[in-house]
Amino acid sequence: MSPVPVLGPDYSMYEETMALNKLAVIIPAAGQGQRMGAGKNKALLALGGVPVLIRTVRAFTGLAFVGTVLVVVRPAERGEVRSLLDQYGCQDVALALGGETRQESVYEGLRRLNADYAWVAIHDAARPLVATETIQQGYERVQHCGAVGVGVPVKDTVKVVEGTTIVDTPERSNLWLIQTPQFFSYPLILQAHETARSSGWQGTDDCSLVERSGSPVSIMEGDYSNIKVTTPEDIPVAEALLGAGKERSGATVVGFGYDVHRLAAGRTLILCGVEIPYERGLAGHSDADVALHALMDALLGAAGLGDIGHHFPDTDPQYAGICSMDLLRQTVQRIKERGWQVENADITVAAQEPKLAPHIPAMQEKTAAALGRPVERINVKATTTEGLGFVGEGRGMAAYAVVSLKNGQV
Repeated sequence: MSPVPVLGPDYSMYEETMALNKLAVIIPAAGQGQRMGAGKNKALLALGGVPVLIRTVRAFTGLAFVGTVLVVVRPAERGEVRSLLDQYGCQDVALALGGETRQESVYEGLRRLNADYAWVAIHDAARPLVATETIQQGYERVQHCGAVGVGVPVKDTVKVVEGTTIVDTPERSNLWLIQTPQFFSYPLILQAHETARSSGWQGTDDCSLVERSGSPVSIMEGDYSNIKVTTPEDIPVAEALLGAGKERSGATVVGFGYDVHRLAAGRTLILCGVEIPYERGLAGHSDADVALHALMDALLGAAGLGDIGHHFPDTDPQYAGICSMDLLRQTVQRIKERGWQVENADITVAAQEPKLAPHIPAMQEKTAAALGRPVERINVKATTTEGLGFVGEGRGMAAYAVVSLKNGQV
């Protein structure tokens, strides 16, 4: 069966234009979560104040090698999921409608991907703690192996039980607990699903379908913290692993950011959200606020969330001309969702002219408001380069930022 376009954010047909070698991601989220006993889909439950599904989606959306992220949902929850994705800045994430079982839902997602994709990852919606390193390594490995499972070696002794009687004790050195994401060649996993579907065979995971087809599946060690939120007891465990637990409160991290933009005629000069009178402004896809861009990079770096290019790419038309202060607020929200809050920030703007000293108080006030911190915690400085380099020659401006984040409740 030929793949067809997926349902886009507005439920119109979604036209995928990503490069052949990027990774497509399918997140089945059409389950009912009966073992959670919450009376609703466990992927929609809050984890540290943020829905589990949103945390899962965001593990993939900031990565440069990821193309489409497709969430497969129950028809009755389509509107709720779409609303949540939009609310949390995930407008580009696409939706597809799932089936009665997880296997059927994954198949519906697979057949709706663009046929030009070479690689696909399938990841449980209820695994919000997957590490970036796991995704990166899986993407690199699947290009050599064709099928990659992620798991961790079993630590405890495993017993085979019939009724209430132990009948066997397998050698645990060969036993692994399998997780997601699982990575595949797109044609390979699509064919494996179609074969299973035609024979009525149900597997316990997607790797088992490929194993049944006779193709080898490589195993890659994941992370014990990549738990599946399945029962009520998993919620506090996951929150502790996120860093929202009291045992980690007080931890501090530091981040550094740097950015540079050219000066250009016909542009408004904006620094730290303040419009500064000058004959030229900074050129860029957004309003080119070089000071806030450096600050955002420092915040994201401290929280281990990559850089602004991953979160707000200059190839995306939705960010054309956008106010960088709005992007800063989104950045603050993202680090809060990881359990961090801003302690202080120190920003240095390098500009030969104009004189920035009269504007620094306003720059500090606007930045402090966006960060949600007292103005005395935010420091902004300006310097020249004594006529040296592109800044000294008046061809552009640069900015440097250092921030500290403290662990705390989201």
